[in-house]
Amino acid sequence: MQAKAPRRTRERILETSLRLFNEFGEPNITTTIIAEELNISPGNLYYHFRNKDDIVDSIFVQFEDEINRMLSVPADRRPTIEDVWLYLHLIFELVWRYRFFYRDLSDLLSRNRKLELQFKQIYRHKVLVARQLCAGLRSDGALDASDQEIEALSANMVVVASYWLSYEYVLNPRRYTEQQVMADALMRGCYQVLSLVGPYLRGDTHALFRKLVDEYSKRPPEKLTS
Repeated sequence: MQAKAPRRTRERILETSLRLFNEFGEPNITTTIIAEELNISPGNLYYHFRNKDDIVDSIFVQFEDEINRMLSVPADRRPTIEDVWLYLHLIFELVWRYRFFYRDLSDLLSRNRKLELQFKQIYRHKVLVARQLCAGLRSDGALDASDQEIEALSANMVVVASYWLSYEYVLNPRRYTEQQVMADALMRGCYQVLSLVGPYLRGDTHALFRKLVDEYSKRPPEKLTS
């Protein structure tokens, strides 16, 4: 069997940096710490990245690419409540995988103008997808809401999903790195966002919504990947 090629140093730097940023917070990690963790020289790291902001920007490119690939409405049919459910799961998976962006967002944006502009686009994208999902449900008579209500609902869904981990961190700062604690927190967050949609649902879709919520509440917590 042919041996698996070793990962390139650049990829290892990004992977290790993301893990360290997630675990300890981006402001607490330096390029020296990253180099030591990888057992490489600072010069080797600087060969691939000019500074820490360059690493952050490169991680953001990965993050943005995942959003563009994962967050979209069905192209060949109208969306259903299952699509809303899937949309929420994808958002929370992304929030967890790149959680340092959300936890350290204010600090990052205060010193990185490029990231500030890009993150605005990310939020607009999330709100657009949420709006399209709600509008699709309304077109099928499954959701009863005005344009103004859909606009507010879409924004609220994104706000709660984006900042849920920050809320949980305030409640449990000393257990933030515990995998099972945060898995439970994300499950609560998913339900919290879905509950915003519930009051607007009608007919069979509302019944299906209640079934999804009941089934989800009985499922064992899922294990998170770091």
